[in-house]
Amino acid sequence: MTTDTVRSGSRRHTLPVGDLLLESGENLPGVRMAYETWGRLNEARDNAVLVLHALTGDSHVEGPAGPDSPTPGWWPGLIGPGRVLDTDRYFVIAPNVLGGSRGSTGPSSPGPDGRPWGSLFPRLTVRDQVRAEALLADRLSIHTFAAVIGGSMGGMRALEWAVTFPGRVRRCLPIATSAIASADQIAWATPQLFAITQDPNYHRGDYYPGPGPRQGLEVARQIAHATYRSAHELQDRFENRPQDGEDTLTGGRFAVQSYLEHHGQKLARRFDANSYVALTEVMNRHDVGRERGGVEAALRRITADLTVVVVDSDRLFTPAEGEQIAQSPACRGLVTVHSPYGHDAFLIETDQVFAAIDDALQDRPVGTSAPARPVESHPDRTATTGPATNGALAPDSGSEHRAEVRPAVPFGAPGLPPVLNGTGLW
Repeated sequence: MTTDTVRSGSRRHTLPVGDLLLESGENLPGVRMAYETWGRLNEARDNAVLVLHALTGDSHVEGPAGPDSPTPGWWPGLIGPGRVLDTDRYFVIAPNVLGGSRGSTGPSSPGPDGRPWGSLFPRLTVRDQVRAEALLADRLSIHTFAAVIGGSMGGMRALEWAVTFPGRVRRCLPIATSAIASADQIAWATPQLFAITQDPNYHRGDYYPGPGPRQGLEVARQIAHATYRSAHELQDRFENRPQDGEDTLTGGRFAVQSYLEHHGQKLARRFDANSYVALTEVMNRHDVGRERGGVEAALRRITADLTVVVVDSDRLFTPAEGEQIAQSPACRGLVTVHSPYGHDAFLIETDQVFAAIDDALQDRPVGTSAPARPVESHPDRTATTGPATNGALAPDSGSEHRAEVRPAVPFGAPGLPPVLNGTGLW
């Protein structure tokens, strides 16, 4: 592993994991996976915890921004000595997703001819991404994970891990996610993809080394970010007020408009548009039940202790979609995070989310632990307004809300028995 580290002695590494046969039947050659680690793998190699990031996240779960990480960690306070993911006990690994732009093989990576893949990069699925992560685990001689944890797109992968490799996952925590992409999610993704692919600088994906479709990516992020927040929160913070110093009657912007533009510009400075397209399409194709007899049958394959976390104000991944996952016979409880912030609450309400993770890791009944110590949230994920200064500042990640816990209600009808081996066949 040391010969493949990005920086000797650092926590960020990259490893070649070999060729990957994709669900489509195509072969993706020479896959490399970038990842970060915290803690030490024990001699039994059974103390590893896999943490999986969302659409525009990366492997940098914890720590300050730096040369290898353009943004601070996106779940600050989760990993470290004495924390929920206690590095004196666990070996935490967070891979950059296959298809992304932060070191793992993706559209901007060199293809077989040495040039960036661009438009030739194959279409992926969540299952493909999980298989790439499993190849990485194989290279690290990690045969089982004490837990697999992820939110949003990371939650899709966490769930797919438990279904595809039931023998390799002891605990699974899908957070603010679904078992299958909904028509509403695909509908919101459609104008995002259109904004990028119709940008004159897109060039069908072959825009390297140029700047690419930055304006299209900014618009896509504006659309997405609106779905990440609740209508109540946007109304409460912005109403229809103009941006400070601007008059909407003479062409000025609304405060909420400035806020969305700010987030679009921030993403375009650090993220590859082709990866945004590829990963958005991956989420659209998400379906744990594909070729497995449907979602219900797929969820019956899970043998891990399953804890499902939903956000009550999430309009992108609704609580009902989490409740569907919680019908798996393996589910030990459904945790509802109470928050005004919508989907992004899984990144903001760290006291509630970390408490749910802690309960699962300690094998306690869900909802019995005290909320984790509040920590300062990532500035991209908090409800602060950026340039849109008219919005009232929201609190940091600590809040007075407590998560609600309900017992899982399994499927009433009998289905396929769980798959007890770790072969992970489709």
